[in-house]
Amino acid sequence: MIAKEIKRGEVVVYNESPCIIENVNVQSPSARGAATLYKFRARNLVTKQKVDFSLKGTESLNSADFRKREVKYLYSDAEECVFMDNEDYNQYNLKKEDITDELRFITEELEGIRALIYNDECVAIEIPVAVSLKVTKCDPAVRGNSATSRSKSAMLETGLEIQVPEYLEEGELVRIDTRTAEFLGRA
Repeated sequence: MIAKEIKRGEVVVYNESPCIIENVNVQSPSARGAATLYKFRARNLVTKQKVDFSLKGTESLNSADFRKREVKYLYSDAEECVFMDNEDYNQYNLKKEDITDELRFITEELEGIRALIYNDECVAIEIPVAVSLKVTKCDPAVRGNSATSRSKSAMLETGLEIQVPEYLEEGELVRIDTRTAEFLGRA
């Protein structure tokens, strides 16, 4: 897979370890014959460490040999979260500290969670790009503010705090972008 085709969320082999791409930064050349540089920030799925590396547009990396399985969130305890495979009912335990970003959006009803299986072990999860969450706490809506673009702080059912338009009230379902944690609209 050449560098210009590698996108966020892809799993590649770098330094003989599987890494999931978390951020891609493209740096265009200023000189005539220079090559475009692609700077990647990735997380090693075995050691859980952040890895930064750069490639020219024509260089390539191999895709990691992964299986993606649909899973359902079951429960969590003080240290781990448990997910169940929807097909063979295997359970996968992941440490909370390894999936802190994803936990901000996960509810028991969330569909579309996929486990990344490497060497028969779950090393990470993927969540949908957009999720619906309920507003549990926010200031009351002010009449007549539906046409303005002002926002207010709102607490969601997972504990995530975001900015929402002033006209939203407690109990409403909202769509959230899981990449940026921003309000997308009513669900």
